[in-house]
Amino acid sequence: MARNRPRPGVLNGLSHVALAVWALLIILPLLWTFLASFKNNTEIFGDPLQLPGALRLDSWGRAWDKAHIGQYMLNTVVVVFFGTAGTMLFGSMAAYVLARYTFVGNKLIYYYFVAGLAFPVFLALGPLFFVVKQFGLLNSHVGLVLVYIAYSLPFTVFFLAAFFRTLPQTVAEAAMIDGASHTRTFFQIMVPMARPGLISITIFNVLGQWNQYLLPLVLLAGDPDKWVLTQGIAKISTLAGYEADWPGLFAALSMTILPVMVVYIIFQRQIQSGLGSGALK
Repeated sequence: MARNRPRPGVLNGLSHVALAVWALLIILPLLWTFLASFKNNTEIFGDPLQLPGALRLDSWGRAWDKAHIGQYMLNTVVVVFFGTAGTMLFGSMAAYVLARYTFVGNKLIYYYFVAGLAFPVFLALGPLFFVVKQFGLLNSHVGLVLVYIAYSLPFTVFFLAAFFRTLPQTVAEAAMIDGASHTRTFFQIMVPMARPGLISITIFNVLGQWNQYLLPLVLLAGDPDKWVLTQGIAKISTLAGYEADWPGLFAALSMTILPVMVVYIIFQRQIQSGLGSGALK
């Protein structure tokens, strides 16, 4: 039996080496950033492999209070929460209708959403600014949430439509025979069945909206009290060069990175399950 087992080939070994190199390229900068938040300027510009001489937490305090990371993080959590919730609500409903119902213009609407994937964000910044301004939503979190939803819908609809097509039609038909309405069938039958895909896309939307910089830069430029984390980090990086507070900058970066890492680590199995289920089906 042992002789009949296929031996790992050269390509298999090279793929493992490439993955190991890629992992190091990702992990080492993150680890260095986290350790640099506990160093002083001398240690940061000294040996890059040197560990912090002491556990200095004052840089984290400066980043939280002086650099207003706490306020920026709260703004980001509010915007991302409502942006992701709106995206998943409208995106899942649109994807379900496009995947399960046949009507005139179905394909046209679907391809309209798919076309949004090929449209770069920066090409619409000018018109978007004036549209949001005309609606009186400039420098407001409501306007930013609506724009986040609009820009996240194409990928959400594209992925979930493919996922909903793979779900068994007989379950929905049985629910309709039992007297369930279309709305009840969707929320109580189809949504639980599509849970792996919904969780995967939710995490991707959270990560994408959390790291968004261009849209807040254009839509929230006039009110620093409503800035999100990416704007705050950009400001801190500029001030760090003048004030030489590099530990405070790396502490702010660590505060920004850690929540995203925690979310991904907690839900990594669901993400892989959702993507794998969609691909296999």
